[in-house]
Amino acid sequence: MQPARFIGLMSGTSLDGVDAALVRFDGGDMQLEARRLHPMPASIRQSLRSIISGSQIDLGALGALDAALADLFSEAVLGLLRNADVSATSVRAVGSHGQTVWHDPDATPPTTLQLGDPNRIAASTGLDVVADFRRADIALGGQGAPLAPGFHAFAFHHPKESRGVVNIGGMANLTVLEEGGDIQGHDTGPGNVLMDEWASEHLGKDHDPNGEWAAGGKPVPDLLEAMLNDPWLQRPAPKSTGREHFNRQWLESFPVHSADARDIQATLLALTVESISREVEAAGCERILVCGGGARNRTLMSALARRLAPRPVQDTGAHGLDPDWVEAAAFAWLARETLADRPGNIPAVTGASRRAILGGVWRGDSPKGEQGRDGQEGNTLTPRST
Repeated sequence: MQPARFIGLMSGTSLDGVDAALVRFDGGDMQLEARRLHPMPASIRQSLRSIISGSQIDLGALGALDAALADLFSEAVLGLLRNADVSATSVRAVGSHGQTVWHDPDATPPTTLQLGDPNRIAASTGLDVVADFRRADIALGGQGAPLAPGFHAFAFHHPKESRGVVNIGGMANLTVLEEGGDIQGHDTGPGNVLMDEWASEHLGKDHDPNGEWAAGGKPVPDLLEAMLNDPWLQRPAPKSTGREHFNRQWLESFPVHSADARDIQATLLALTVESISREVEAAGCERILVCGGGARNRTLMSALARRLAPRPVQDTGAHGLDPDWVEAAAFAWLARETLADRPGNIPAVTGASRRAILGGVWRGDSPKGEQGRDGQEGNTLTPRST
């Protein structure tokens, strides 16, 4: 297999910007060579919040938003290459997650929708683009999420230790990496999304920096228990969720205005910690590696470590990959798997009827550093000693 560079793009439920990661793969080894957090204009963020919250949008506006996001993703790619002083001709492809505006895999029929036209990204950057990763899995009866567990296994599996990789973005999900190589995983519920919503209203900020506001409050026991009794949280895996369920309307269904606002923030932090911890305990993980924006929240990380003691709780930086860039790197890896004709989903995680090659390929016009298949069969799992 020839070494190759890929760019992964991720824009998640937090809507804080576009993560772009330049990743070099050489067999079972990986190097994060460059990264860029490309800001999201307030106008796009507001349009996304509106559509995600269920507001009506006409087809023309939806098409315009699809194009605007594609242009934003293209700017992120080109800015990354420019800042890293890397030629596009050395990059094999871009893996673009797109911006999820709807995800309901339990509907009849199941649906998911990500915006950010890959045709425009390919035209603007000249690079091949791999996108639309989720719908192949959904077509096979799966949840279409989470899709990162295969990459988590590639990056963090250890042959002598059962590990849980917890991604805390807008939503939170858990990947269980067994010593023998088996992989399980599912969404666990809200990550930062409810805390961010509450902080936006009461602090005028898009988040609670380091959870400092929450740290000054006390969880409301009855309210926390009522939230934890949500039917989605009681469901067995496979399961996935998003702002379609855990949103401002969900929060307002509880008596949140009858208590001190800071105590509500502490309760929402405790909800994230407890919903994650129950799933970790059920899985029997020996070590927990945390990635996503939640890994930067000191109050959240401390609470999670106390709740899961004596299990070690660390961010993924201690194991070779900055926690802010795991998801973007995952979509670089998924693009590599697709171009190598290797399946990217894991049926034990998503519930799909079989493994599948994910996404489609939109061709750019730049010469590529590596063409076609790499000739290696199947997903390889290279145990790491981190």
